[in-house]
Amino acid sequence: MRGPVLLCGGAELGFQLPEGVDEAKLPPRPGKAHVDPLLEAGRQRLVVVGDDADLAAVALRLLRKNRLDDVSVGYVPTDPSSQVANLWGVPTDRARAFDVARSGEPRGVPLVRDDAGGLLLGHGVVRRPRGVGYCDDTEALRGEAALLEVWPDPEAGSDTASGGLRVTITRGKLLKRRRTFTGRAFQLGGGDVVPESDGVAYPRTMSRWTWYRHTHDFRLVLPPTSV
Repeated sequence: MRGPVLLCGGAELGFQLPEGVDEAKLPPRPGKAHVDPLLEAGRQRLVVVGDDADLAAVALRLLRKNRLDDVSVGYVPTDPSSQVANLWGVPTDRARAFDVARSGEPRGVPLVRDDAGGLLLGHGVVRRPRGVGYCDDTEALRGEAALLEVWPDPEAGSDTASGGLRVTITRGKLLKRRRTFTGRAFQLGGGDVVPESDGVAYPRTMSRWTWYRHTHDFRLVLPPTSV
């Protein structure tokens, strides 16, 4: 069960691929025309070399093609500060990460969607959030805050109907006060904001925004000692 290595946005591994391993050079955040032709029938493993936004773009194509259950994805992060790597224990050394991506075991991790058709795999941000925000049925924000951050929750179980994301709201400038919530969905409404998912800002302001756990997890290849 092997597939190609996807080199996204000019990424390089820095070493020669093993014999028989194919590579595909793709643009940053590859889309339908780039990813779909590489998907084969049946179970398959891809290796993504790039940043968190590249990985999310590949995951989005698997979602669109209904391939989340039979395609696993290994990840070689090119950004040493990768939020995905930090969340799930993926090595940031490229040689070690490649070994894990090829030989590790896939594990279902929460796949967080938004109501604008995008995905979040590592870190979501809303700067200066305003309005009312709910994490499931719990009011998490009323008024204005300095920062809103969302991550997939590593402590969430396999039940996709509950849990899946972790939300931290920071208030104050000098004396920062933080509150953290966990749940399946977070909804924000009432003020114009520009959400960011995996380092990519949404192209326009939004008066309402929702992040929520998808009904199927993402099959990410992880080292045996990861969380």
